[in-house]
Order: sequence, then C-alpha cells, then structure tokens
Amino acid sequence: MSAYGAASVKAAPDLVRVRLVVERIEPSPKEAFEAGQANVAGLRSVLRRHDIADAAVSASRLRLSSAWEGYGKEREFLGYKCEASFTIESGNLDGFQQLLIDVVDAGVNRVDEVDFDVRAKGELRAQARRAAVQAARAKALLYAEAAGVQLGAVLHIQDVDPESLGNERYRGHGTGGATAEEDLAPGHVVVSAAVVLGFALAAQ
Repeated sequence: MSAYGAASVKAAPDLVRVRLVVERIEPSPKEAFEAGQANVAGLRSVLRRHDIADAAVSASRLRLSSAWEGYGKEREFLGYKCEASFTIESGNLDGFQQLLIDVVDAGVNRVDEVDFDVRAKGELRAQARRAAVQAARAKALLYAEAAGVQLGAVLHIQDVDPESLGNERYRGHGTGGATAEEDLAPGHVVVSAAVVLGFALAAQ
C-alpha cells in the first residue's frame, strides 16, 4: 500500500531579496553606457549606506540594445538603452521600505520582484519532511485498520515536491502544497514537504 503525506512549517521571514533594474536611454551607445555606469555607481553608494555588503549583491553586466516605441509605420527610434539588473539580499526588514525609496531615488527604474525568505530554510524543510512522514504513516495505519490488514515494513520512500506541476494527482491528499490555506498567511514564509511511503501488508 502507498500513502501520501504532506506538511508545512511556518516561520517569520528574516531575509528579503529584491530584483532591481537600471535602464537609461540616450542618443548614442557611449552616452548610454556612461549614464548606466553613473546610475550603477549611485546605486552601489546607496546600498553601502544601508550596510549591504557587495557579497549580498548579484549584478548583471551592462547590456546595450536599441530602443523603439510603437509598431509598423509609427515605429520610432528612441535611442540606445543601457540596462543592468541587480538581486539584493538584506536581513534588515525594518529598513526595507526606506531602501526601496533610496534606490529609486538613485536611478532604479524597475523593482521587478520582492521575495521574503528565511535563512534556516534547510532546518525548516527537515521539520516539514519529518511531519510529512508521520502524516503518511498515520494515513496508512488508518487504511490498514479499516481494511482489516496489518501494516508491515516500509518498502519504499518517494520524496515529492508538493508544489510541482507534475504532482497534481496528489492534490487533496494532504496539506502543505502550494494551495494550502496557511500558505496565504501574511507575514510568514511557508516551507512544505511531501512524501509517498510504500508499505508491506499482512493479514491480521
């Protein structure tokens, strides 16, 4: 017999990641690069004022492309666009709002993504996996009792990603997936795990 079990562990976030993009459009490639470099330097200065180490910043190289507006006959050449993206990690959640204000003032054009996380995700994942195994075993015991058989040894263990699109068949068989109610709890990071246990059966 196989039984699916899932569980989630909630924790308050202690880390935030934000993806920022700097874009400048100028008449010539040289001017675009110079403007982009100036904005990047300004952004770096702001990050250092917020005590964000260079190691906590992942940056792309400056990219250059032609910038256009409109379509067909109405298409208009705007100039050359210099673009760079940054992913920043910070543990200062209280100062995060002011950080966003300051980086936008420094020339950031887009804030593409903000993601709250926890540093101890590995430990939380281990807790969720233990709870998922317990849930699968409890379900298997219930089914074995109802069927009048005895639950035997575990024959196989299959780790399952509860948020994987390839595991829709397990939806509704346990908590902890992407659609669990607690995943919507504001101010928390939810770490989920799921497992399928295969048991041997014996007559009682």
